[in-house]
Amino acid sequence: MVMDLNLNAMNHFEAVARLGGVSKAAQELGVSPSAVSQQIRQLEQQFGVRLFRREKRRLVLTGDGERLFQTTTQAFRMMRDVQSAIKRQRKNRHFIMRVSPSFAVRWLGPRVKSFLDAEPDWDLRIDAAPDFSDFETEVVDLDLRYGEGGWPGLHEECVMSDYVLPMCSPDYLAKLQELSDNPIGQLLNARLIDSVKTHYRWDFWLARAGIMGEKMVYPLRFDRSSMALQVARDGGGVVLESTTLAINELESGALVPLSNAFEVIRFPAYWIVCPPRHTSRRIVRLFTEWIRAEGEAHDTRVQQLLNRLDCQIRDVVGRQVPGVEFVPAQEN
Repeated sequence: MVMDLNLNAMNHFEAVARLGGVSKAAQELGVSPSAVSQQIRQLEQQFGVRLFRREKRRLVLTGDGERLFQTTTQAFRMMRDVQSAIKRQRKNRHFIMRVSPSFAVRWLGPRVKSFLDAEPDWDLRIDAAPDFSDFETEVVDLDLRYGEGGWPGLHEECVMSDYVLPMCSPDYLAKLQELSDNPIGQLLNARLIDSVKTHYRWDFWLARAGIMGEKMVYPLRFDRSSMALQVARDGGGVVLESTTLAINELESGALVPLSNAFEVIRFPAYWIVCPPRHTSRRIVRLFTEWIRAEGEAHDTRVQQLLNRLDCQIRDVVGRQVPGVEFVPAQEN
């Protein structure tokens, strides 16, 4: 017949053997020394062996006691480790979001530390991926989506606008200016870099500028804005891109507007998107408040920059131009 182990007595035994005395074990366990001694006696009676012997006022493990201690101390250490891990997991709360890759690297990444400093108890996971979350099958708190809105069945809030303009390196612009004094002529001589997943691509912009009849080609196509901007910075051509993603290059002068004769397109671009039920989650509210404030500060910074560059801003809603068909943008 297998004896039922008295886990309470085993815990007292392990503490006495590990700490080397009844008084120390009692202090750790928060009980009286007599209670510890009683548990040891009960355990010895259950096993029918002596677990300790007294030598010069010290308790020393017997052979049987040593074998029992080696097993119990390992088991209780593992249980204590698991208990600590569970407590840490309960203390640390988890926040999972998805965002487009270029925006994650160029805009969100340099700012996210301030959110973590404000909310240190949250574990943050950011998936930089081009595909939107399927909230019914994936464990995600929210998406930070790029586009013009309109996702049926989901809560959405625009937290930041974007400003789009053609830009290039100063050296490349100087070469174009040698070929023509006219901004349109410069554009006709330029190598156009196409960011294929941006919301406003060259077709729309050229149509608005009245250059639809010209035969324009885009020999360079990239599915990441960060790649398109890098090629433009290296003097590879003119890119139609986001000031949100290129703000540092525009401020440093590594990229410049092709011409202030061309309007800058402003449109609602970055959205908090999640199921309506997620809006009651505290972390969703906290992150929305934080990024709303960051978006307002960024918007002010962009407008000040464009004013210094003497660029004119035009608000645009939708992308409809007669005779031009546009493909919906994806995350980039």
